[in-house]
Amino acid sequence: MAFVTASSPGEQASPSDKPWWRSAVFYQVYPRSFADSTGDGVGDLAGLRDRLGYLELLGVDALWICPVMRSPMADGGYDVSDPRDIDPLFGDLAVLDEVIAEAHDRQIKVTMDLVPNHTSDRHPWFTAAVAAGPDSSARARYIFRDGRGPDGAEPPNNWPSVFGGPAWTRVTEPDGSPGQWYLHIFAPEQPDLNWDNPEVAADFEQTMRFWLDRGIDGFRIDVAHGMAKPPGLPDMDTVDTRMLVHDDDDPRFNNPGVHDIHRRLRKIIDEYPGAVAIGEVWVDDNVRFGEYVRPDELHLAFNFRLAETPFDATSIRAAVDNSLDAVAAVGASATWTLSNHDVEREVTRYGGGSVGVDRARAMLLLELALPGAVFVYNGSELGLPNVDDLPDAVLQDPTWERSGHTERGRDGCRVPLPWEGDRPPFGFTTGRSWLPMPPQWADLTVEAQLERMDSTLSLYRSAIEMRALRPEFAGDELDWYGSPAGCLAFRRPGGLVCALNASDEPIPLPPGEVLLSSAPLDGNRLPVNAAAWLV
Repeated sequence: MAFVTASSPGEQASPSDKPWWRSAVFYQVYPRSFADSTGDGVGDLAGLRDRLGYLELLGVDALWICPVMRSPMADGGYDVSDPRDIDPLFGDLAVLDEVIAEAHDRQIKVTMDLVPNHTSDRHPWFTAAVAAGPDSSARARYIFRDGRGPDGAEPPNNWPSVFGGPAWTRVTEPDGSPGQWYLHIFAPEQPDLNWDNPEVAADFEQTMRFWLDRGIDGFRIDVAHGMAKPPGLPDMDTVDTRMLVHDDDDPRFNNPGVHDIHRRLRKIIDEYPGAVAIGEVWVDDNVRFGEYVRPDELHLAFNFRLAETPFDATSIRAAVDNSLDAVAAVGASATWTLSNHDVEREVTRYGGGSVGVDRARAMLLLELALPGAVFVYNGSELGLPNVDDLPDAVLQDPTWERSGHTERGRDGCRVPLPWEGDRPPFGFTTGRSWLPMPPQWADLTVEAQLERMDSTLSLYRSAIEMRALRPEFAGDELDWYGSPAGCLAFRRPGGLVCALNASDEPIPLPPGEVLLSSAPLDGNRLPVNAAAWLV
């Protein structure tokens, strides 16, 4: 069966007068795994600064830098003890200023993570709260409650932590007696803030202005569907103790009050023309998801459906339609990503080995052909797989300890990037990398791939460049072709056609001139596990 041509493309959109972020390619930098300048084995901001030429060569429009603020690092920096300073592990404010200035010189925007749902338990506010005792103004910044049962020995409700175990930890009062419990949706080292307290919102606004005044172009807001808690903190009807599981009806997240918080934060962002607020929003229902990207809330919100979808044409098409539908009603732009620091890398997710690489390359072309913003996780452009055989002794994800060593956590997708050479640590550091790197990555280094036109890195560079320059990528919609079983194809209003073959045999291409393909073509046939762009 051949592809059935879709309806003719609509009028081509006029030259872009839309905000830069609506169709930007963002590159997610997980700092400790990107590039190390000091030899301590941990990536840092100076390492990022020194590699900005590579990111310019890759062609990305913007960076998203994961947390670099002061932190005890109980959860990779998402436990912040000082939100307005840089942790010495990564450098200092002067180095960040250099990153911002040089990135801007290279026409690359810089966004960074902010963590509003919780702080570190070593934040001055929290140490003051524990020392101050019940009913104090210091405790009112967090969510402290008396326990249930005899002597308050049971947690205030039945909520579990996302990382395993209960979401409550009991403190010892200043007089030495067993005391109240504090809420931590994540690790015990990450106590949840009380966003009903005006001090919390005011302090976060101060943090936003601090970074925006330094030239940051916006923020990725961690757990953007959190912050607001339901009145009375009711028990969950069903307690799901699996870790990192998301449910729209989970009372820990997605409570209506969160939208007032985002409206307040948006007013700060709007004081800085061109700045963007990007939310981590694990919400499946399209109506409820769309509420986060209404015109007075977040600019963008991560929709993770593609990152959760198998390499199956029907499932991929459903994920694309769903993601577009989720933002259409509110006039927002879709976001696309295939992986991040919390998700198994796509090469592994699609089957591993050469099959996983072929499918990941095909999905890259599909992703970059879609209307909206795209987020590339560092290392995806190299076709890196997950490292699922890390020694137990090196695992650092809190999930590993909290699960009693039954859940290995997310370290497998956080192994540092290989830059050059033929053996670990592949130019990432002059010391020993914080997570070990597989010797088999010698062919996957940046150095090796830049020399090969058929490499995954070269495919990324070509695809990102075409997406930025070709008028065929214009328009915010797409039309689906009729496709052979196991395949899909769509046309953008500007005239681009993207075809993907997830079947088990080669298929004829749709009509048109081939711009780019993820695998060599056999005449007019698209191989298995491949995608192509045509005009």
